[in-house]
Amino acid sequence: MARADSLVKLAFAYGVHLTRTRLTRPRSQLATLLETYANDGIRPLLPEERERHAQLIGCINCGVCALAAGRVGNVRLPDLASSYMRLYARLGEAASDVDGDSPDFEAAAAACPVGVPLGEVAAIVRRLAAG
Repeated sequence: MARADSLVKLAFAYGVHLTRTRLTRPRSQLATLLETYANDGIRPLLPEERERHAQLIGCINCGVCALAAGRVGNVRLPDLASSYMRLYARLGEAASDVDGDSPDFEAAAAACPVGVPLGEVAAIVRRLAAG
């Protein structure tokens, strides 16, 4: 009989738990995430960057843009296209490489088969690296 009582209590407690989770509003974890990883250089995207995010991360690392514009400092252009979202440790290096007028982002973006706007990606990399 004690086993049956324990199972009933467990079922009741689980029912209370499910009811509470369905009635309470979920809290946003974004502030906690940004606070936790602030030292790693993770910054939130601006609303206009968030709208363009799907196109900005569409790089397939084919290397056609690198053939059109060459190497940009220590960073290959396909790496730049993915670095602003994935390689946070390389943001500083990528930002220093995209400074100035030497990279031909228009030619690279025109050659891109998936249409990644590398000029916009470079601007985001600069902003995220600057903090």
